[in-house]
Amino acid sequence: MISLFGETGLPPSVVFMGGAFLIPLIKGRWKSVFMLLLPLLTLYMVFTIPEGNQWVISFLDHDLILGRIDRLSRIFSYIFLLISFIAVIFSLKIEDDLQYAAGFAYAGGALGVTFAGDLFSLYIFWEIMAIASTFLIIAGRTQAARSAAFRYIMVHIFGGLSLLAGIVLYVQNHGTTEFSYIGLSGIDSWLIFLGIAVNAAIPPLHPWLSDAYPEATVTGAVFLSAFTTKSAVYVMARTFPGTELLIWIGALMTIIPIFYAEMENDIRRVLAYSLINQVGFMMCGIGIGTQLALNGTVSHAFCHILYKALLFMSAGAVLHMTGKSRCTDLGGLYKTMPLTCMFCIIGAASISAFPLFSGFVSKSMILSAAAHDKMAIVWLLLLFSSAGVTQHAGIKVPFFLFFGHDSGIRVKEPPVHMMIAMGIAAFLCIFLGVRYDLLYSILPYEVDYLPYTEAHVMGQLQLLLFGALAFCLMVLSGYYLSEIRAINLDTDWFYRKGGRFFHQTVSRLLNGMNAWFHHVFAEKLAAGAAKFAAQAPVLLVLFIATPIIRRKREDLAAANRKAESIRSAMITLSVPIGISAAAAALFFTMLFLFMHL
Repeated sequence: MISLFGETGLPPSVVFMGGAFLIPLIKGRWKSVFMLLLPLLTLYMVFTIPEGNQWVISFLDHDLILGRIDRLSRIFSYIFLLISFIAVIFSLKIEDDLQYAAGFAYAGGALGVTFAGDLFSLYIFWEIMAIASTFLIIAGRTQAARSAAFRYIMVHIFGGLSLLAGIVLYVQNHGTTEFSYIGLSGIDSWLIFLGIAVNAAIPPLHPWLSDAYPEATVTGAVFLSAFTTKSAVYVMARTFPGTELLIWIGALMTIIPIFYAEMENDIRRVLAYSLINQVGFMMCGIGIGTQLALNGTVSHAFCHILYKALLFMSAGAVLHMTGKSRCTDLGGLYKTMPLTCMFCIIGAASISAFPLFSGFVSKSMILSAAAHDKMAIVWLLLLFSSAGVTQHAGIKVPFFLFFGHDSGIRVKEPPVHMMIAMGIAAFLCIFLGVRYDLLYSILPYEVDYLPYTEAHVMGQLQLLLFGALAFCLMVLSGYYLSEIRAINLDTDWFYRKGGRFFHQTVSRLLNGMNAWFHHVFAEKLAAGAAKFAAQAPVLLVLFIATPIIRRKREDLAAANRKAESIRSAMITLSVPIGISAAAAALFFTMLFLFMHL
């Protein structure tokens, strides 16, 4: 099996993307079997590959390293393949090759980013992810989905071009394409940082996520929640660990989305903002840069993919069965969807970092890293945002979906394959919270950390209690923001309105210039040139003939009549052949002189 990946074999990313092209060609049940086996076989392949193994090809005097195995790339590939398997189960009964092919190509691109050993390979797979994820959004097949996909790809084109420009400058300045630590030191590194920041949804570049993810299909949202931002986390952890700027960016990322999520009425958009919040914890851990912080970042990315997918699957199952996703339209579904409700609560407990759930054993490492480095302000910001997560994702999502007011909607549980997918994710959320040692054993660095100390557990329980109390007070007061009819404005308002203003201004300027050039050149100059071309021979002949006629004829009136007759003959093309021959000879003589002088 190792030979499939070694120097003569295929890297996992290529295997996965090759499977994406085969999916439309396979029919019937064999398609489902193929899609289920591909992630499992690739996972086994990655598990058996020894560290340090590489897959290299030469291209334009550069070595493209399409596969590099170390502890960091291995753990990200584990979770990417695992969530791909769960997402396939969740989507089994959907008869849409576009979703399947785009999903597998998207996952293959994420694997390619994970295993890339050089910057150019990284860029290739980075763009594959952007293109495949765009088709995954388009698969929603609504006007809103198509519009969101257009905005999505435009933002990612900007990010991709920034990344490419930074890579080209970096290679030119440093003479290496190695995909490793870069650090913020010049314009090249800043451009690379900006390109990664777009995919990481770092504010104010984040609205693409909350705009596009809710417009995807219920299956597409599960894929989308896992790969783009976590791939950015992986790349940032490789290239910019210990960058102090990321500490403050990450801290702000954990705070800003809380307010949007509290105001939002659409459940999937709430989860999208919550996703940005959780990535903020990871960015903060990368910025701190210690082994504890980086281990916390990686473990939190691993756990977050599972519980966020579980929450998106729960919301997607409700949307699939009811056709609704707004808080104000739902409620009371626990009566007819008890298992889905239970799975959603497990995901909510995990994202809230409730003890015995996966989020607790990962997020606490980042908080402890901030405390150990005596970053009091950062620690307080992370603590505040943890309470906010409890409100908007830990309580709000299950409360408005399954409890709250009785919406009168009575639907059954979703299909069995959706239940199985949610069940696997829910089991892993609990399993990792209890057997955290298994997760810690595959982290990039040796772990010397105990999450279940009295201080950690009691502190987190107090945080959860006060978060729940704040939620109850807001609901009982009748002023809970998501129940107030309003339009939420995000930072995309600036570039949407600014883009429209720029478009209108440039359009008026260019259209005005176009109209002026058309008037001057197309109308005036062209008409003048045509008139001159028509009259030039007549004027030239008259210019030469008139002095001769007047010299031979003393009667001025007779000379003018002769000139007029010549004009008429030229215009009507009735010139005597002798004059025509003389004019032709004159023309060729002038042409000869012009060419040889």
